[in-house]
Formats: sequence, C-alpha cells, structure tokens
Amino acid sequence: MALYESIAFALFALVTVGSAAGVVLVRDVWHSALLLGVSLVSVAVFYVLNMAAFVATMQILVYVGGVLILITFAVMLTREDESVIEVTP
Repeated sequence: MALYESIAFALFALVTVGSAAGVVLVRDVWHSALLLGVSLVSVAVFYVLNMAAFVATMQILVYVGGVLILITFAVMLTREDESVIEVTP
C-alpha cells in the first residue's frame, strides 16, 4: 500500500509543480487561470493523501470554487473586445 501512496504522491507532485510553473510561464491569462485550478486541485489531493478530507474539501470549495471563479469573471469582464472596430472620422 505504501508503494501506491508513494507513486500517487510523486505523480501529483509533478502535476502540482508543472501546473504552477505553467501559471507563471503561460502568456494567456485564461490558460493561466485553468492551470491555477489544476494546481489547487492537486494540492487538495495531497490533503486527501494525508487523511485530511475536511481540509481538502475546504481547499476545493474556497480556492477552486471561489478564487478561481473570481479570476475567471475578472478575465471575462476585462478582456478587450476584438470584434469592435473603431472608426475615426
């Protein structure tokens, strides 16, 4: 059983570090927000591996459900509309 836990830990450690690096390195804000969601969910998996189900649930509800949705709305509301063509007389 400890072998499977070690493999799961290593797999989610790679996912966490890779997605966290992607948050910083990706140029598109939308993709960066999605990678942040992947990173936060994989951190919640670490809490599950440590038998802290309540903390994992709060991680998903508060950070993924709240902060990531707030970032998504901010990106959608502040994105420049490319379909509007400005005409100067």
